[in-house]
Amino acid sequence: MSGGSDDQELQDVAGTVYDVLRLIKDPEKEATLEDLEVIREEGIKVSRFNDDKYLIKIEFVPTVPHCSLATLIGLCIRVKLGRTLPYPYKVDINLAPGSHSTEEDGFKQTN
Repeated sequence: MSGGSDDQELQDVAGTVYDVLRLIKDPEKEATLEDLEVIREEGIKVSRFNDDKYLIKIEFVPTVPHCSLATLIGLCIRVKLGRTLPYPYKVDINLAPGSHSTEEDGFKQTN
């Protein structure tokens, strides 16, 4: 497989992942993760994990820095992918840097 077609394949997988995740409803609101900009296309990166598996990296932004449901949102993302994606993958789900107060709390506790 040439590099160009592989790049297109990875972009297609990233688009599929975004389409799957964008319609998840926020646990506290009647809006989707896309509507609330919790999930963004640029926050989804796909690469090869090995010859037959993808590495999907997802970065999401909670609606507020003190969001108590950030863990639940991450779990919803993991479960939705597990129920939907037809190919083998490894997923890495993270909060966007600086988007949640737990980072600040952790820093304050070490001082």
